[in-house]
Amino acid sequence: MNSKTEHPERLVLLAVVVCLLTGCAASRPLGDAALGAGGAYLGYELSDGNPIATTAGAAGGVLLSEGLHYLAKKETQKAYAAGYDKGKSDAVKQQYWLYVSLQRQRNRVGNVRLYPVQLPEQRLDGVTFQPTTKFLRIEE
Repeated sequence: MNSKTEHPERLVLLAVVVCLLTGCAASRPLGDAALGAGGAYLGYELSDGNPIATTAGAAGGVLLSEGLHYLAKKETQKAYAAGYDKGKSDAVKQQYWLYVSLQRQRNRVGNVRLYPVQLPEQRLDGVTFQPTTKFLRIEE
């Protein structure tokens, strides 16, 4: 019996190891090369050395790698957009509650005094202003 058909679990194990190691790859070319090599090996082993099957396996491995990179990039962009929207939302909420807090402090009746200020009759730019009393609000 052929050694290739005696231990199919070795072939499956090799494919799993290749897939796991490409997930740890730090760059796209390494992932493409690893999955391409794994696909070529699988094509070679499954076809008993047929060069067309080996080439197709390598191309399939590279296409799989590119597909995985595309999906990962798409998910990363989606997560970035969601985080960006959440950040904008949180900033608006923070500004709203700051404004509410300022309004509460402003409307709190503490020690408020009104000082009358007498304004004499005066003439500014040809307009005569009559004497009046204005009140200056002091909050403590």
